[in-house]
Amino acid sequence: MSDPGSTPRTLIVDEQQAGMRLDVLLAEALGDSRSRAAARCTAGEVTVDGRPVAKQHRARLGEQVRIAVPDPVAVAAPPALPPIRYRDEHLLVVAKPAGMVVHPGAGTPDGTLVDALRGADIPLADVGDDRRPGIVHRLDRDTSGLLVVASSSTAAAGLIEALRTRVVGRRYLGLVRGEPARARGRIEGPIGRDPSDRLRFAVVSGGREAVTRYQRLDVGLAPEIAPHRATVSLLACRLLTGRTHQIRVHLTALGHPIVGDPTYGSAGEVARALGLTRPFLHAAALRFTHPVTGETVDLHEPLPEDLAAAAALAGVRVPADLPLEDGDEAPDATPSD
Repeated sequence: MSDPGSTPRTLIVDEQQAGMRLDVLLAEALGDSRSRAAARCTAGEVTVDGRPVAKQHRARLGEQVRIAVPDPVAVAAPPALPPIRYRDEHLLVVAKPAGMVVHPGAGTPDGTLVDALRGADIPLADVGDDRRPGIVHRLDRDTSGLLVVASSSTAAAGLIEALRTRVVGRRYLGLVRGEPARARGRIEGPIGRDPSDRLRFAVVSGGREAVTRYQRLDVGLAPEIAPHRATVSLLACRLLTGRTHQIRVHLTALGHPIVGDPTYGSAGEVARALGLTRPFLHAAALRFTHPVTGETVDLHEPLPEDLAAAAALAGVRVPADLPLEDGDEAPDATPSD
């Protein structure tokens, strides 16, 4: 008897097949291994003249063999490859669009950046996880911007070490609610799962060390909202560590959540007034020493259209180059858990 999700296939035993063991006959007819053909018989997927039979059954001329063959599983076409901003045989840097998950995981089996890279036959280094080949750091689904991917094992090892020792310059642009009291700050707060909501992260005792630096670039107002509720600030942020949702969590703990980020409590009316349908967070600059050639890779990615339009509506100016260079010092701003 066939199961749902399978298409029965029927064959009539001919003179050449007569006398063959059923599992051997099936292996040849279906292109299966003999062990797989035997397993079909054991599982009841095969009948002869309407009756289940054992794998060692000898086929007789004219018998009707009916096999439940699983329907082929539709494989999703890979998504379009994002723009490549740098590439050589060892690594590449892509401009990830908002809405694209970096690698397959729970709830997102396909349609990811990894699928796009594989679909384009781009070599990806083994990093110890089949789901995320070549991936040495990540961006959230709705964060756009620059992401480096390793194609060779040498590059993967070098990039992972550079990230661990904090010598990769990653700079983001974020629009936040309100105006931070300090123009520049260093946010230090350990990050872990939010005890009140396991889908969120928070600054918590016993969390993993996390350090973010920020600089206020400009202050504006969301239109059509009472001014005392509509102040927004454009910040340049630099990651010194790479925890999940780090910038979003740290700025929320500071009292200034990213505009358009419902997960961390940014009210929707400001996002709607600015035409935003996702958090205003963009990986705008990436600088690192190439782990193989030793050259400096220094890339900048302009705001995508949706964020540029929101910045214009808020009246904030976006600089061509981001501050917070490696030698800058900034006052501490340490949120409590």
